[in-house]
Amino acid sequence: MPTPTSNGHASRVQIQEPRIMSPLPPSSSPIAFKEQQGRPPPTTQQTIAGKLFRTLFKGLLFSQLTLISLLVIVLTIRGLISASTHHFHLKKWYPPLLASVAVSGIASLAWQCIFIYNPSRAVKATFWLSPILTCSVGILLVLIGSAVDAGIGAVFVLFAITQSLYGCWITPRLEYTDKILSLATAFPPARTREVVCLSIIVSVVYSGFLVTGIGGATSTRTNLDILFISVIIISLAWTMQVIKNVQQVAISRARYVNFVHGEDMDAWNAFRITMKHLTGSICVGSTLVPIIVFIRGSIRSVNLMSGSSDEVMYSGADCFSTIANKLITLGNRWGFVHVGTYDKGFMEASSDTWKKFRSTTGLEKLIDSDLTSSFCFLSAVSVGAVSSLTAGIWMLLIHKDYALEVTLYAFIIGYFVGRVGLAWLQACVLAYYVAYSEDPQSMRFDGTIPQRIQRLQMLSAHRDNRELEVGRDREEDSYNNC
Repeated sequence: MPTPTSNGHASRVQIQEPRIMSPLPPSSSPIAFKEQQGRPPPTTQQTIAGKLFRTLFKGLLFSQLTLISLLVIVLTIRGLISASTHHFHLKKWYPPLLASVAVSGIASLAWQCIFIYNPSRAVKATFWLSPILTCSVGILLVLIGSAVDAGIGAVFVLFAITQSLYGCWITPRLEYTDKILSLATAFPPARTREVVCLSIIVSVVYSGFLVTGIGGATSTRTNLDILFISVIIISLAWTMQVIKNVQQVAISRARYVNFVHGEDMDAWNAFRITMKHLTGSICVGSTLVPIIVFIRGSIRSVNLMSGSSDEVMYSGADCFSTIANKLITLGNRWGFVHVGTYDKGFMEASSDTWKKFRSTTGLEKLIDSDLTSSFCFLSAVSVGAVSSLTAGIWMLLIHKDYALEVTLYAFIIGYFVGRVGLAWLQACVLAYYVAYSEDPQSMRFDGTIPQRIQRLQMLSAHRDNRELEVGRDREEDSYNNC
């Protein structure tokens, strides 16, 4: 019988060997279940700069939480003391907004139940319910009466119209989205519900805490208070991103282990490990991903509007596309899977996952057209709209002067709580795509992705042929006119 020492040495060799050969271990090499229960092994030698960067962002997270908490406490106490002096009605301002925060948590949990009960209907309902609710918020703001309220309400109505047009445009892709969501979330990791509920509760409590500080700053309404409110909102946004991505890393790790190695991993254990070891990388990703998504989305919008008739515009669009393709390798949400599984730095993980996507024919284009992120975004918008309507209608009935600001605060908070609640869905899909890219021939995957890639290639070929025919017709017409 081998000694424990030799067993430990053999285990270390088995785990380290794939790391030396390749940054992405082949899916055929098993990962021991005990190793998956512990800290994820780093796949590459981490640089000192990388460690410092992650430590810096982790320290930044806890520093801003401490400073924001102190600021909120001071503002709340000051607001309570000076409320009567500045004619600020605490009993009219706080209850609607705090109630809307609670409603956002309830709506987010309800959305989970709807999706689990019937994923197909939940997906379809999201794309028509979100525009209706958003438009309702816009109408509510218009009813408040002032020009500013009407202007912001018009923006919401325009946003609702845009959502409706987008919903019509992506209708042919809903069937595939429904199928991929059903496959990825069919068997969620054990104790996923506990992780999701805890994340929602934390986000609701933290949002309610920040609301007290916003109310304290609103009571005096100085220019400095506007700055304080802006800082609190930014802190809320980043902290919510971190909460969402912690959940995303934990659950995607558990699902990845199941998809690649067929082993079950407890989501709660993955969540605990993520909190203990991976917070720094998650903070980096929580900062980079929203920025890169915004820039890349803007570039893609410019490309769509530029067309190909003007040579200068076409060359500019081509340049923008190159920039967008470079940015996506520096930071993308799929990198969170490797952050959790292999303890990589976020940028390295993003680069490795995207290289794998590009190495599989048609997969990059398929992922670019995936609607999971749109589904999660519009679901969160719906939760934000429900929260906003709750606070806005209440405030419109009791104190019209506060209606605009409270409605907007409720929408922002509801949106972020909704994103936190839906993080587990996106995590499962991320893990599914990353696992597939590493071993497309695995028996654990059916023909859903290959069939969709084939379909997209056929549509692309048909579109290219049609554009070629149109170009030839234009050349013939030009020749005949001459």
